[in-house]
Amino acid sequence: MAPPAVDLVIVHRDQPDAVLDTVDRFLAQSVRPRIVVVDNGSGSAARQRVRDALPAGVTLVEAGGNTGFGPGANIGFRWFLAHDPAPWLAVCPHDANPLPGCMERLVTVAAAQPRAGLASADVGDGLTPIVDRYFGAIPAPATVRAGWEPAGYPHGTLMVARRDCLADIGLFDERYFAYCEEAELAIRAKRAGWQVGVVRGAEVRNTDVGSRAAVVDYLQLRNTLLMVRDHSGRYHATIRLLIALWDLVAGGLRPARRGPYWAPRARLLAIAHHLRGRYGPPPAALFRTPVDQPGRRPVSTAASSGRTRVR
Repeated sequence: MAPPAVDLVIVHRDQPDAVLDTVDRFLAQSVRPRIVVVDNGSGSAARQRVRDALPAGVTLVEAGGNTGFGPGANIGFRWFLAHDPAPWLAVCPHDANPLPGCMERLVTVAAAQPRAGLASADVGDGLTPIVDRYFGAIPAPATVRAGWEPAGYPHGTLMVARRDCLADIGLFDERYFAYCEEAELAIRAKRAGWQVGVVRGAEVRNTDVGSRAAVVDYLQLRNTLLMVRDHSGRYHATIRLLIALWDLVAGGLRPARRGPYWAPRARLLAIAHHLRGRYGPPPAALFRTPVDQPGRRPVSTAASSGRTRVR
């Protein structure tokens, strides 16, 4: 049997060469998706470069601003849902690098699971994304080397959703902007009876690993608190908040306790904004914080893989 058809949303911001390379990689796949590029508020020169160089048949949709990864993905999903969508809808950031055969294996293995609603490609880190009632999206050692592996949520580096699943549970919660949005979507999918997994052997990588630590720290903590409160309850969210406060104090006293991102002001803002119910885009000032660290994709365009836990 032929693999199922798939539609792909690529969320882009200010990296025209990267997104054009990503489009070419997916068009070279054995399963060639229909592609929509959602431009998430790039500068005029970057938008024009993408507009002029996209291959025929690839659609560009301009969001008009930096809406975040989840909302940007939703723009693309809604476009497909209004234009005779395929059975599977996929999304990735502008720097995704699918290895040969990735898309075919991803949709073929996922479609073989009768109730598979969400699935992701294998990012090659040897970990499986899970959801903890207190800590939210965290990693665990992989248990499967090939084929379908049940997971708590799909990696945002390249994930697919069954069209019927999205019709059942809805799209990404746009309060999250970026980070944790795939985990929150997966929680809703599982509660509705859908399966979630990672397809081992469907390999994808990222080519851009820079990020702004203050924005990452803010979004990861704020969104984790939101997800834990909404899906585990206020008791679990209160415990998670107390742990965050303790880690903030302990990290200030002992640098060895600090996680891969350490931005105390951003963490305090995350806690304050969660308590006030302020979600959506992070404060603009955090984007100007001159603290960059390797290990993550830019949060303005990328999905949250959940592989880095906020301490």
